[in-house]
Amino acid sequence: MRRVSISGLAQAAGVLTIAFSLLTLLPSNFHALQLFSHFRLQYFVVAALLVIVFVVLRDRRYAVLLFATAFINGAHVLPWYFDEPYSTGGRELKLLQANVHSTNTDYARFLALIDDEQPDVVVVQEVSPAWAEGLKRLEGAWPHRVVEARDGNFGIALLSKLPLAATAVVASEPLGFPTIVATLDVSGRRLQLIGTHPMIPLGQRNYAARNAQLTTTGDLLRRGDGARVLVGDLNTSMWDLNYRTLEARTGLRNVRRGFGVLPTWPTFLPFAMIPIDHVLVSGEVGVIDARKGPHIGSDHLPLIVTLAL
Repeated sequence: MRRVSISGLAQAAGVLTIAFSLLTLLPSNFHALQLFSHFRLQYFVVAALLVIVFVVLRDRRYAVLLFATAFINGAHVLPWYFDEPYSTGGRELKLLQANVHSTNTDYARFLALIDDEQPDVVVVQEVSPAWAEGLKRLEGAWPHRVVEARDGNFGIALLSKLPLAATAVVASEPLGFPTIVATLDVSGRRLQLIGTHPMIPLGQRNYAARNAQLTTTGDLLRRGDGARVLVGDLNTSMWDLNYRTLEARTGLRNVRRGFGVLPTWPTFLPFAMIPIDHVLVSGEVGVIDARKGPHIGSDHLPLIVTLAL
């Protein structure tokens, strides 16, 4: 009886894993399908574990089906670990991306991380008026800044040790969320940086709003030339159809390539964490390192990237 119970539970888990793995491959922009596409890493891990379970249970049919499912998901997951990072040489630039969570009051932990890492550039999302006040403590070492504080979750800030040759704050369509467009002077070379934070895609209306902001952000990037970098909590993983469209339209690539999936959210559900905080770069920009930072009291982990220009 116990073996039948274990087998039944394993088969139910297997059917669900197979179903979600296959359905999320459909080229449909339906919001529920794309929402479940973010868990490709989890589908891969669960399918691989279930292969072992069904081998032990001597259930060849399910073992084969789950092996095929693991293979399909692995084709989407494993290249992020094994692709060769793209290096150009040149001047190194450390960048730290963090969604600090607007209601998080543990300013000291975030400021300690900045002090330890000493990034050249910091891009921060969910900058409330209280967070804007807290970030003033960094003015001495990071004097070049754009801070667009907002009540709620869509304030944003750029802090830089490097001079800013030009800055602008764009009200992104369709909800008017602020997007920072800045040109950094990196040892005499120009680097265009865009920082943005679209809507969380829960529900069809919010999903459409997120996609619209990704489109308008892509338009901003396509207007520029030379070295460019996109930074932010994009509220999408690399496997979402709309993310893939953004990469295709802009020609940018994700700094994760060769460094792993690096899930960053939500910290309160470790097994369900997905990669929605991103740094994307143009071909003029090399990538030396990409890694997650420690907990800072937020529901996101920071992303710490060393670039070369």
